[in-house]
Parts: sequence; C-alpha cells; structure tokens
Amino acid sequence: MTINADKVREERNRMFWFLAAVCCLTVLPFLGLTDFTTKGEPREAVVSLSMLQQHNWILPVNNGGEIPYKPPFFHWLVAAFSLLTGGEVTEYSSRLPSALALIGVTLGTFGFFARRQGNWTALTAALVAFTTFELHKSGMSCRVDMVLTAFTVGAIMTLFNWTQRGLKGVPWLGILMMSCATLTKGPVGILVPCLVTGIYMLLRGVNFFKALTLLAGYGLASLILPAAWYVAAYHQGGKEFLDLVMEENLGRMTSTMSYDSCVHPWPYNIATLLSGWLPWTLMGVMSLFVVHYRFKPVEGWRNMWRNFCHWLRGMDPQRLLSLTAVAVIFVFYCIPQSKRSVYLMPLYPFLALFVAELAMWLGSRHRGLLRAYGDIISSLAMLLTAAFVAVKCGLIPDSAMGHGRHAAQNVAMLEAIRNIGGFWQWLWVLAAPVGATLWWALWRGKRPGKELTAAISLVICGIYVSLAGSYQPAAMSTKCVRPVADQIEREIPASTGTLYEFISWGEFAAGDPVHYFELNFYLGDRIRNFLKESPREGYLVTSDRDALRYFPQMEGEGYRFSKLFETCRPLMKERSAVYKFVRTDGAGPLRNRALKLTEVRE
Repeated sequence: MTINADKVREERNRMFWFLAAVCCLTVLPFLGLTDFTTKGEPREAVVSLSMLQQHNWILPVNNGGEIPYKPPFFHWLVAAFSLLTGGEVTEYSSRLPSALALIGVTLGTFGFFARRQGNWTALTAALVAFTTFELHKSGMSCRVDMVLTAFTVGAIMTLFNWTQRGLKGVPWLGILMMSCATLTKGPVGILVPCLVTGIYMLLRGVNFFKALTLLAGYGLASLILPAAWYVAAYHQGGKEFLDLVMEENLGRMTSTMSYDSCVHPWPYNIATLLSGWLPWTLMGVMSLFVVHYRFKPVEGWRNMWRNFCHWLRGMDPQRLLSLTAVAVIFVFYCIPQSKRSVYLMPLYPFLALFVAELAMWLGSRHRGLLRAYGDIISSLAMLLTAAFVAVKCGLIPDSAMGHGRHAAQNVAMLEAIRNIGGFWQWLWVLAAPVGATLWWALWRGKRPGKELTAAISLVICGIYVSLAGSYQPAAMSTKCVRPVADQIEREIPASTGTLYEFISWGEFAAGDPVHYFELNFYLGDRIRNFLKESPREGYLVTSDRDALRYFPQMEGEGYRFSKLFETCRPLMKERSAVYKFVRTDGAGPLRNRALKLTEVRE
C-alpha cells in the first residue's frame, strides 16, 4: 500500500510540474506582443497608470475625470507588477495578473481533483479547462474577469474542504479569497461561493439554519477588508462613487440600471457556454453518436423526484459539488438582464471534471472517435499553417478581401501577416504544425487511451502559441492606435498644451461613458474631457462627423477651431483630426462658463 501510494504521489508531482510548464510556456511569453485594440483592456490599464501617477491607490481619477467602475484589487496587481517590471504600465504587466490567475486556476483544478478522482482524470480536467477558448482568451487579457474567476473558484474549493472537515474550524483562506474577489468586482465575489457551498451543504443533509448561519457569518467576515476600501473610496468620491456602486452592483443584479448593458435573454448563456468551450464542444457533439441512452419508465413525478434525489445522494462529494457549482452559477447568471460570456467562467473548472470523464470514457471504449477528434484538431493546425504559407507566397490576392467598408482593414491585416518574419515569429508559427505532426507520428496510435486527451490538449496549445506569438500581434497591429499617439506626441508634446476629446456618442448616451481609451493609455492618461471642463484653449481630438455636427454650436459659444492634422488612423472606426482651439467670447475677457450643447440626431 505504501509503495503504491508513493508511486501515485510521485506521478502526481510529475504531472503538476508538467502542467505548470505547459501553462507557463503557452501563456507568459506572449502577453506583451499584441497591442491594445479594444476599449476594455486600456480602460483597466489606465486605472493602474493613474494610480502610479497620482500616488492614489484608493480612487484615482482617469480618462478625463472618471472614477473607476470596479474595485481596485486587479488594478493594484497591475500597478504592483508594473513597478516590479520597470515602473511602467505596459501591455505585458497589465495582462500578467490574468495570466497568473489562469495558471492558478488550472493548477488548482488539478490539485483539487487529483486526490479523489485520480491523477489522470485531474490532469485531463485541468488541461481541458486551460485550453477552452473562453478561459484562455480571458487569461491573455487585461480584464478583471479571470482574476475574479480564480478567487471565486478558489473560495468554492476551499469552502468544500472545510465541509469535508465536518464544518470544524474557520475557513480563513476561503474568507480571504472571497474578500479579494469582492475587491475585484464587488459583492458577487461573496454571493456566488456562499450560494454554491450552501446548496451543496443542503444536498448533503446539513440543517438549513446551520448552513445559513455559518455561511452568513463567513460572508460578513469577508466584507471587512472590502468595507475598509469602500469607506475610504466614499470619502474621496462622495455621492458620485456611491451612485456608481449602487448602479454597478444592485442595479446590474436586479436589472434596474439606468441604461442597457449587455442585455440578453437567458438562452444567450447557453450559446456563450457552447462557444466558450470550443474546441471541446466539438468532442461533446461527436460523442452524442456513441452514447447509449436508456430510458426507464417512471411511475409519476414523485418517483422521478425520489430517483433523482437517490442519484444525487449516491454521488461522491467532489462530483456533487461540481454539479452543484455548474448548475448554480449558470442559473444565477440567467437572472439579471446583463449577461456576458465571462460571467460563466467560474463554472468552467467544475464542468471540466465531467468533460474529462467523458474523454476518459471515450479513450477506453471509443478510442477511434477520440482519435478522429484529434485528427480534426491537428488538421486545423495544419490548415492554419497552410493558409499562412499561401499568404506569404502571395497566393491570396488583396482582391480576395472584398470591397466593403472593412476591405481596407482586411487588406492591411493580410499585408501584416505577409510581412511576418524573424526567428522568433517563425518559431511560434511552427508550434501548430509541430503539434499536429507529433499527434500523427507519436501520440495518435502509440499512447494509451487515457493519454489521448492530454495529447490533443498539447496540439491545441500549439495552435494558441502560433496565434498569440505570430498571427495575432501582426493582424492586430493594423488596428492599434499607438501610431496616432506617436503622431500626437510629435506634433503636440505635453509641454505645449492640454489635449481634450469630444465624442458625442459618449456625451449624450446614457450610462457607461465612451472615451478614446486606447489613445489615452498610449498618451499616458493625458486626454481630458472637453465638454465637462469647457476650457479656454488647448487641443481637441474629435471625429470628422462630430466636428461637422457640433462645431457650429461651439462656435456660437465663442470657440474658434483650426485643424492641425488628420489622425493617421481612424479613431473608433471614424476619420478624426486634431484641432487647436481658443474661446474668445467676443472682444471681452475670457470667461470659462459651462458649455452646453444640444444633441444633433441624424
């Protein structure tokens, strides 16, 4: 018994370090290669930038006078990593917390399931979760969701371990994780772990009032650290901060927000779950053709419910917790009108257990189907490489990109991919075909069935490496506004004057404000709000359409504009320019009265 236990422990340690190496090599080298091209990433990164610039770690002001929309834990991490990596907030330091959270979730999933479900099932579950499109994408992004997922999943697993100890002691680690989750995105970081654990406890026969009392107490204890920040932030932000907290937490959860934000019906969660689980969704669909269904007649709803309860009681604790987590988290996020695919990420590690069991079953009973799935993934890897070779050889003409509104952007992407070169870029390009070659040459027919899923995961990792290391940085560089920031810095240095923005869509639309987030980040949070400040003079960035529609009103208020230059790239998909302005107010002295504009509708 001791010898076997030692072998299992040694195998578990080897798998852990193998998994850690795969995660680190697939994610960490590529975090800083792709520029910011969406509003979400620079919006979060600039908060950390303003923390370091203003030496305000509680409630810094950024984007022309806005206060952050989320609690600061993620931004603290970005700022701390930026200090450790040179003192500058970069794409790499901004994405590092999410990447480490993804690695932590993957290793935590393996460690959590290894002891009870077996090493190979745990390794398969961890690799499957790591290679899902949704988790992998979020782990490579400067957004709060992956960090929130890590703390939420960690809290659920820690509270489960506490229930396995007979509810003895205080789960201090779980309380700390819920505190960090709340400081990342709000009270949902406490509500979800407590709700999952509470329902699991009821299914295991724990008294309702006992479960409620214990979890309510631990939930309140988890609020102590976040409450300290909320109080400090309220002292700085006042009513504006309080209104924002109520809007983003209570309003979003109860569907009473003053504006629509990601409003979707509940079936949207099914669609995002299926798409988020790619490419493993394909394996699930393929398995439908080999699974045998047995329908037993049921004598009435009472017997059906009794059989269901008996089935639940017969499940081992970890599988019951996993099923509970999947069901509760999915239903919980069907309630509010606001729905996003990332909201469901905390259920991914628990659903991965059942996907891993399906894959292990296919490997033992239907190995041909699992091999066919591996062939499809490997073929996609080779197809990706073949498309790249075709582009490099000029076999795909620019005319193939069409003639619509996005044709010029598509041609620019094609040209950027065509110009991929250099040792490292070629090395990352080769990751996908090398993985596919290893599958067909070494893994497909020579590995045991339980190892096939791990081999397929490595092929998927090869595809991710090729995308993140070569294709994505080249393609996305054509959409980044960093060249516009460089252009502005050359023409209008910070010492020359203050730079403002005017975006009618952001000024007149209700709710979440719109800014030139990317441009502001690359300019070091230099852009201020023109309409809010009504400045006397300075420089204004705006679109040609807004200039045509609103400059007459501004000129009626005494402003005079002179165009300095067109931006070298569109901003928010619109042709834009930079203007020098001065407010004359006639012949009298300058007066900085508020500027009021009337919305112009097309």
